[in-house]
Amino acid sequence: MSLLLRQAQICLSKQASHKALNAFIDLPHQDPIIEKVKHSIAKDDENATLKGKLIAIKDNICTLDYPTTCASKILFGFVSPYDATVVTKLKNGGAVIAGKTNLDEFGMGSHSTHSPYGPVKNHKASKEHTFSAGGSSGGSAVAVATGQCYAALGTDTGGSIRLPAAYTGIVGFKPSYGLISRWGVVAYANSLDTVGILANDCKSAKEVFNLIKGHDVRDPTSLPDTSRARISKAVADAQRKKNNSGLRIGVPAEYNIQELSPVVRQTWARFLKRLQDSGHTISSVTLPTTKQALSAYYILAPAEASSNLARYDGVRYGNRAGENDGARGSLYANTRGEGFGDEVKRRILLGAYSLSAEAIGNYFIQAQKIRRMIRSDFNNVFSLRNPLLPALERNVSGTVDILICPTAPTLPPTLDSIKNQTPTDTYMNDIFTIPASLAGLPAINIPVPIAEADREDNQSPFDTVGMQIIAQFGDDDLVLDIASEIEDIYLSS
Repeated sequence: MSLLLRQAQICLSKQASHKALNAFIDLPHQDPIIEKVKHSIAKDDENATLKGKLIAIKDNICTLDYPTTCASKILFGFVSPYDATVVTKLKNGGAVIAGKTNLDEFGMGSHSTHSPYGPVKNHKASKEHTFSAGGSSGGSAVAVATGQCYAALGTDTGGSIRLPAAYTGIVGFKPSYGLISRWGVVAYANSLDTVGILANDCKSAKEVFNLIKGHDVRDPTSLPDTSRARISKAVADAQRKKNNSGLRIGVPAEYNIQELSPVVRQTWARFLKRLQDSGHTISSVTLPTTKQALSAYYILAPAEASSNLARYDGVRYGNRAGENDGARGSLYANTRGEGFGDEVKRRILLGAYSLSAEAIGNYFIQAQKIRRMIRSDFNNVFSLRNPLLPALERNVSGTVDILICPTAPTLPPTLDSIKNQTPTDTYMNDIFTIPASLAGLPAINIPVPIAEADREDNQSPFDTVGMQIIAQFGDDDLVLDIASEIEDIYLSS
């Protein structure tokens, strides 16, 4: 028996043993999967870099072989007539789809609890408590963390890959906006949605990233080859000597907030000291518009969502409420009322209001201005000039190569405590991940061990804190390389 086949069998056995965690919405029968793995292994293709590897797919990414429900009642049983571009690339690269993972409905949430299939549960638990897996890609994160697949695809709109990765102790990578095709990805907020990767290590994440990136003519937000060439040239011309003199690492002062838990703050400080001892330079930077990022996001994202979700009426596809829907002159009121969950309804209402004639000037337009200021803040601290800026546009030259900050302000909360939180409380979990999303920058979460002296509770099941590495637009390889270097630092100690 080959090693790849044995690894696939182990993943499938773990899918059965970890079923209670609710990571998957749709799992295939094991025998057909094993046959696909055997076929992939036997195929002679040097470009099949993921030969025989099981990859899980978040259930808002279209697949021909499995239903795509977005964890919403309004799409129960819907099967896409095509694969998303990223799924096609995975299959062409030898990967085998391991199933569709659970999520917050349409990707709207921070804990993967807004799902008609039930909440995703963190694999780390205490005797008294079950903890959040993060959201909205919580199912993908738990599937990776428990060995139910080699890697998984998720989507990141405001932190939906990085936050679950932080809560489950794995790697979660959000690439620069536009590098990976969104064709076949069910839209939440078009200007923010980014397909990303969850994996147990940076090498695996980079392997998947290199396979699925590339221009797609079917996706109008996909960067054309000319822009990709300009990005590559800008990165090469920067000639940063990170191998000889180390990186210049920026620490955003605005991320050191009062709500930051002591264990996260102390782990952050120890982490920076470890990097400094490894030859890197640490300096404080300021991103002044960060304080408005959360408010801007929760105007812009719901506004786009209210437009995108207007298509779900049960007429052309999806479910309808019943024969009486439309009897009193309203074609789909009951269908949408019964099909959408509370959080989706909340964001549709919020978005529709912010786009209304009376509010658009005070809310949506102002949020767009803040978004532009956030991009300028990042451009002003990075030494690499944004390769997408016009040559004549003024850009203050920064001094740092990357930024490092926590991914979440606290360790994962319990599922019981989340039930008592207000929507505003849950939105606060995204406070550190949203700025990079608004600017379209590459960012990765990596797990950093908690020192014994910093543990707040010896009974806590969590032994890592998620740290986030952010770089200039297009500098994705630097993010992955420094994350891999950090892995090596901790593995060697």
